[in-house]
Amino acid sequence: MSGSSVFRSAQPVRDADPALPAIPTSLVEVDVVRQWRDGVPGAVAVFDGESGPDLAAAAEPFDVDIAVLQAVGASSTAGDVRAVPLPSGGVGWVVGVGSGEPVKWRSAGAALARALRARLDQAAESDDEIGDLGDASDADYLQIRLPDDVDGEAVSALTLGLALGGYRFRVTAKPTPPRLRKVLLVAPEGADVAALGEQVRRTRELSAATALARDLANAPSNIKDPAWFTGVAAELAADVPDLTAVVRDEKWLADNGFGGILAVGGGSSRPPRLLELTYRPKDVEGPHLVLVGKGITFDTGGISIKPAEGMHLMRTDMSGGAAVIGALLTIARLELPVRVTGLVPSAENHVSGSAYRPGDIVRHYGGTTTEVGNTDAEGRMVLADALAYAVDKLEPDLLVDVATLTGAMKVALGLRTGGLFATDGELADRVREAGQRVGEAWWRMPLLEDHAEDVKGQLADVKQTPQGPGGITAALFLREFTGGLPWAHLDIAGPARADKDYAEVVPGGTGFAARSLVALAASFSN
Repeated sequence: MSGSSVFRSAQPVRDADPALPAIPTSLVEVDVVRQWRDGVPGAVAVFDGESGPDLAAAAEPFDVDIAVLQAVGASSTAGDVRAVPLPSGGVGWVVGVGSGEPVKWRSAGAALARALRARLDQAAESDDEIGDLGDASDADYLQIRLPDDVDGEAVSALTLGLALGGYRFRVTAKPTPPRLRKVLLVAPEGADVAALGEQVRRTRELSAATALARDLANAPSNIKDPAWFTGVAAELAADVPDLTAVVRDEKWLADNGFGGILAVGGGSSRPPRLLELTYRPKDVEGPHLVLVGKGITFDTGGISIKPAEGMHLMRTDMSGGAAVIGALLTIARLELPVRVTGLVPSAENHVSGSAYRPGDIVRHYGGTTTEVGNTDAEGRMVLADALAYAVDKLEPDLLVDVATLTGAMKVALGLRTGGLFATDGELADRVREAGQRVGEAWWRMPLLEDHAEDVKGQLADVKQTPQGPGGITAALFLREFTGGLPWAHLDIAGPARADKDYAEVVPGGTGFAARSLVALAASFSN
């Protein structure tokens, strides 16, 4: 097919710049075991007691007095981590988990991972092989004693925090810093180790979806153009059974009428692409879910140029596309029995003599025309093409798009909650419940019909940037391209980026929505 590339074996796309760290980022291995091991650095949880932190239970595995834990300031506050000097030399760790809800375990795991990373960094900078983490053979190991009443939900939350809390992405000439490589979760007597181990395995796959989405978002845009971005995804998909990747170039897009993607990408010397990821497990029936992710690899705003302050963060404007890529890879690796297709329209929104203009009329895939009001509202332009293509060619039963779309969502919901718009109540509930299961918060927003007429164009079929509440009118614009199918729009402009640590999140691209998309797909496979 002219203008398309089907990837069936690995291509050296990720090696375009040897200074980049390895993609995907390696995550800590987590195993569930039955016995506590001598000589391996250990960690113990501190719970709320009747009159304060229960330090006695935490002190017992380390064979120290409660006074030692009191002296280092140990507490049950979720995520509070303290190093404890041990009689045998080296250190142990105590970490607060509050009353032990899963969200507290997630914060605890993340904080512990960050504390260990800092200790390893300190040891490396001081030319001390291992610092005081333990014997050389065990410097990158940790064991954590699980409480007697532990359940799979708590173990999953702890695993998620451990896997993602110590994440980092740095482009540097320095040697790769040491990292925590393996954690042993020591199960209590009588626990079902096999079942807990399966929980850990699935959670590590979820964590991998988030970590890859972070990698792609954090990659600098001098390297991350549409060809690189979609090529990395295709390369990774080539090694996953039942997952096929096709990358369409600008010629194919022009031949097939993808006017929105071409308009947005027209101002850049680096042409746009459309990635299609197809997951088709054998002998599976049920609904066909299509996920569409915005893939703007850098957004200057175009002719409606953005202010300089904060523009550097626009390297993460493809976070929705990254979430779809991470989700499709994990859905396939988990072998979920559900049909899923991922579409990522990718372009660089730049300024030049060939850039599209306010006042232009753009013809999308399928023929619908849009009156352009602001070239910085580029996300909806590329998503419209992809949604229309999905309706026309892919025979979906449900559509979900995800995008860093509007600043209005940051104002409405802040930086830790995604906006959820939906035409179908059941689908909205599934998205929200999927997020709850994997630690991502969604808040349903209204599709106000009072503003539906505002989206209608005067010179074209629809208007790109009508007056009114920005997040809602953007969603109403996209609805015009969904063919009346059950559809959800996820606006992640707020939670897709972070400037500080919280829970399992670290500064930079957060990978938000990737886990929710996997959990959503899993909800249709039951």
